[in-house]
Amino acid sequence: MPHETGRIAILEDDPIMGESLHQRLSLEGHTVKWWTKGEQAVRELTDGTDAFDLVVCDIRLPDMNGEEVFRKASRDTATPFLFMSGYGDIDQAVRLMRNGAVDFITKPFDMTAFLERVSLSLRSKEQPEGTLGISLAMRNVEQVLRRYASHPLPVLIQGETGTGKEVSARFLHQISARKASPFIAVNCAAIPGDLLESELFGHEKGAFTGAHQLHRGYAERAGEGILFLDEIGDMQPTLQVKLLRLIEDGYFHRVGSEGQVPFRARIVCATHQDIGSDGSSFRKDLFFRLSTLPVRIAPLRERPEDILWLAHRFLEAIMEIRDTRVRGIGALAEDAMLEHSWPGNARELRNRLERAAALSESMLLMPADIFPEIVTAYNAPRMETLADAREAAERRQILRALSATNGQILQAARRLGISRTTLWEKMTRFGIEASGCSGN
Repeated sequence: MPHETGRIAILEDDPIMGESLHQRLSLEGHTVKWWTKGEQAVRELTDGTDAFDLVVCDIRLPDMNGEEVFRKASRDTATPFLFMSGYGDIDQAVRLMRNGAVDFITKPFDMTAFLERVSLSLRSKEQPEGTLGISLAMRNVEQVLRRYASHPLPVLIQGETGTGKEVSARFLHQISARKASPFIAVNCAAIPGDLLESELFGHEKGAFTGAHQLHRGYAERAGEGILFLDEIGDMQPTLQVKLLRLIEDGYFHRVGSEGQVPFRARIVCATHQDIGSDGSSFRKDLFFRLSTLPVRIAPLRERPEDILWLAHRFLEAIMEIRDTRVRGIGALAEDAMLEHSWPGNARELRNRLERAAALSESMLLMPADIFPEIVTAYNAPRMETLADAREAAERRQILRALSATNGQILQAARRLGISRTTLWEKMTRFGIEASGCSGN
C-alpha cells in the first residue's frame, strides 16, 4: 500500500493517547495538530485558518461529543473525519458513517491497524469518482461505498429492479481489501426455496436423496470475500432464521452435518422490496442486522444525467464483444432516450442497446432502432409552444455536455459556450443535479 502523508488533526482529551497518536503520526511524516477540547476544534476547523486532510476524533469528550463537533464542522468544511470509538459507541460510529464520516476504529486498537485506517482515509479523497455514474445521486452512492469498503459489517443495497445493485456490490468488492478473494453472487429469487439452504450452506454426502457427494455451499466458497445475496426479500422465513444465526455466530452447518464451518466472508444484500416496512413479512431482527450499512440507489428517471453517460459506455462494451456495424448513437436517438421514463432502469437501457446493435443496419442508432414499438410517437408532430421546445432542447444539450465531460461543470459550460454560473442556473431550472466536486 503506498504511503500517504497529509495534515492531520487529532481531537483526543486523554493525554497519554493524544501524545502517543501525535508522536506516531509525526514519525510517519504527517503534519499533526492536537486538540483536547471540542470547542477548540470547532473554532479552528470553521475559521478557515488551517486546512486539514483528516480529523482523527474521539467520540467522548469533556465539553461535547465528537458527533456534535462533526456536525458543526461539516457545515463549513468537507474535512474527512475518522472516529475513535469504544465498544459502547459502535452504533453511534456507524450512524456517523452514514452521515458522512469517512471511517471509525474501535478502541483499544493496534497502532499498525490505526495507521492503515489513516492511510486509507487519506487515499479516499484522492480516488476519482464517476465510476457508477455522473449524477449527484450516484456520486453519493459511490462515496458511501468507499466509506463502507474497509469494514466487515453487512451492507444492504435497496433500489428498483435494474438500477445497478449488483454493479454497486461488485464495485464495493473491487475497492475493498477483499478484492483478491471471491465475489459469490446468489439470486435468492431464482433458486427454489427447498434447495436454497443446500446451495447456500452446502451438504454432506448422503444428507438426502440425490446427495451423492460433499457439496460446498456459497457461504463456504466465498472464503474471505463477499457473499452477495440478491433479492434477499424473497428468502423464506425458515432460511431467514438460519441467515440471522450465521451473522450472529460466525459459523454454519452443512446440511446433514453437526460440524461447524467458520464463516469469514462479508455479507452484502440487495432487494427491490421495502423489507423494513411494517407491512413486510421479512424478519425485523434480520433486517436490522443486514441494514447496518444501508445504500439506496435512485431510479434512472430521477438521474437523467446518467442516461447518455451509461448509454455510451454500454454501447462501447457491446461493440467490443459483438460484430456490429453500429459505431455510435444519433442525436435523434439521444433525444428519444432522454425523453423515455426507463421503467426498467439501467438494465432496460442496456437491453435496448444490445437489441439495437444486433439489428440496426446503420452506423448511428436511430430512435426506431432503440424504440421500435413506439417510434411513431417520436415522429408524430407535437403540440407545444416555441418556449417549451427551446427549453427541452436546452435541457437535452446540457445533459449531452455533462455526459461527454463526465459531469465536469466547467468543461460542460465551455462546450456549451456559456459561463459556469449560467450553466448552474439552467441546471437548477431544469431540475438537473450535479455534484459539488464536479465543478473543476
